[in-house]
Amino acid sequence: MKRQVTIKDIAEKLGISPSTVSRSLKDHPDISIKTRNAVKELAKLLGYKPNLIALNLKNSKTNTIGLIVPEIEHHFFSTIINGIEEVAYQNNYNVLVVQSNESYMREVLNTQTLLGNRVDGMLVSFSKETKDFSHFQQIIDNEIPMVFYDRAIDDLQADVVVVDDYTGAYDAVNHLINRGCKRIAFYSAPQHLILGQDRLHGYVAALEHHGITYDKNLVYSCDTFDSAIKISNSVLKKVDRPDGIFAVNDLTALGVMKVAQKLGISVPEDLKVVGFENSKISTISDPELSSVDQFGYNLGKKAMTILLDRIKNNSIDYKPVKHVIKTKLITRGSS
Repeated sequence: MKRQVTIKDIAEKLGISPSTVSRSLKDHPDISIKTRNAVKELAKLLGYKPNLIALNLKNSKTNTIGLIVPEIEHHFFSTIINGIEEVAYQNNYNVLVVQSNESYMREVLNTQTLLGNRVDGMLVSFSKETKDFSHFQQIIDNEIPMVFYDRAIDDLQADVVVVDDYTGAYDAVNHLINRGCKRIAFYSAPQHLILGQDRLHGYVAALEHHGITYDKNLVYSCDTFDSAIKISNSVLKKVDRPDGIFAVNDLTALGVMKVAQKLGISVPEDLKVVGFENSKISTISDPELSSVDQFGYNLGKKAMTILLDRIKNNSIDYKPVKHVIKTKLITRGSS
């Protein structure tokens, strides 16, 4: 299927900003007649068609925010929702929550659903499958404010709120090394995600700081409880098995601990484990799980605050901001 031409495409070909293209198509008096004509001619040539749903949305307010969540089952995302709804409530906004379940196609449908419900802005954490962001670019082109949270994309005109994944990973691995671990495995997120890259870089940096050679064979693409069960049944049976494991989230870490218990490997005596999330389950596991706190509630509040500021100011010419939430390692019995 041929991709629909966007305002950004026209802007790139003419060497002007998307906002100038948008205003030219609306015959804004601040834009010269020459530029307006050039934009309209190219738009016609390329077959550009405006998103009528988005344009109608732009002309009215519903005091409703659309929120796209990859997986609600994760404690981290539920705390983010709590933070978002707290700020929304204080400002007389409603939040419409949809879940992509880590599916690109469901995410595209979610986006259209939110547009159909005439939301004033969107908060988005895109799915692990998403590599084509044109459905989000279309929303931005039509001047609907959007803030990405937790999972960032650098080349879109949108604000971003993320956690300090690099430092969080560094602190976790540094802790494992200080507790005597010399062979540390990393159960990682997909590397096309910036957060996956940042956590890998933090893992490697901590190893190098202590003079431990990075071994790519100790890095496993594994970020779910089920995949951790499957992979750990192989990893923990090796003669040169790890003495420490840093997992990208708490459910993955618990999968490791479950297999270790089944195999008679004692945690933390024989194997030390650190997760990333500081979820409620980290305090009810046996032993309790050491984990990096991401402060999801604060992240949600910040993302919602930024989005409401964009809606209030109604500005299309702005430099996107990137806000980073600091993490904190919480040590417990697993390490």
